[in-house]
Amino acid sequence: MTLRVVSGTANRPLAEAVAEGLRLDPTGCAVERFPDGELRPTVECVRGADVYVVQPTAPPVNEHVVELLLLLDACRRSGAARLTAVVPYFGYARQDRRSRAGQAVGARVIADALAAAGTDRLVVVDPHTAALEAMCPIRVEMVTAVPVLANALGSAPADPRVVVAPDLGAVKLAEHYASLLRGSVAVVRKHRVSGTVVRAEELVGDVEARHAVIVDDMISSGGTIEAAVRILLDHRAAPDIVVTATHGPLTEAATGCLRALDVDRILVTDSVAHRDTAAPLRVCSLAPLLTEVIARLHNDEQLDNLLLHT
Repeated sequence: MTLRVVSGTANRPLAEAVAEGLRLDPTGCAVERFPDGELRPTVECVRGADVYVVQPTAPPVNEHVVELLLLLDACRRSGAARLTAVVPYFGYARQDRRSRAGQAVGARVIADALAAAGTDRLVVVDPHTAALEAMCPIRVEMVTAVPVLANALGSAPADPRVVVAPDLGAVKLAEHYASLLRGSVAVVRKHRVSGTVVRAEELVGDVEARHAVIVDDMISSGGTIEAAVRILLDHRAAPDIVVTATHGPLTEAATGCLRALDVDRILVTDSVAHRDTAAPLRVCSLAPLLTEVIARLHNDEQLDNLLLHT
């Protein structure tokens, strides 16, 4: 089968870099927008091809989800032999369970919609919940950007380095980073007051005079990171704190908040397109990782060393 890469509008530079890594030209795709907001994608003929649609469902999430579904349907109707949705940032992944009666399970709804659009397989990077694979009716390949980010962090400083999980949900992630960075692990116990306000209540682990790296799967409002930074400084961690996360769908308020904290670096990937990359934000590209993933899948090779292990 011929390999084809189709780019949505959510992050064309990433899709183009992936296509370049595969020595391909992106398959022609145009997305028409009607005055009332409707989208109508049109793709070149992909009959008989192994097609990979690259479209993170980053903010505005709803628009990019609908565009992804329509792109997948267009490829299916154009005769794709095999259809893979490459969704580095999977919107609605945080909605993997109901916290009270009357709520929806958004992750399951989107997973079902992807299957209904004709998708054969889904590729995601460090999803917020590992349960995504279990709830999805199609094959899911969950790969991780942790080795990429750990390499970008560089070698350890002369003094000890400690990897900090900003909440209990990030402990396994912190352990993965610590194994690569040869550091110890500390954990913050937090209480979420609201969607944007977080209070750090306890810190477990020795951080005094140590270089701290706060790790998470994503940064959105910045509240969790802000609380973690403040409790680290209260416990006399070294002031050159580094923050890293795979996904950075940062709100405008979050960007200002994080810069006000005066951290040394905030390292994220380009799973979400970033317009503002001024210091201290630094962006590490996922293109080499996704290029390798697509090449292996196209050739029916194993992804073992690239997969997220939970």
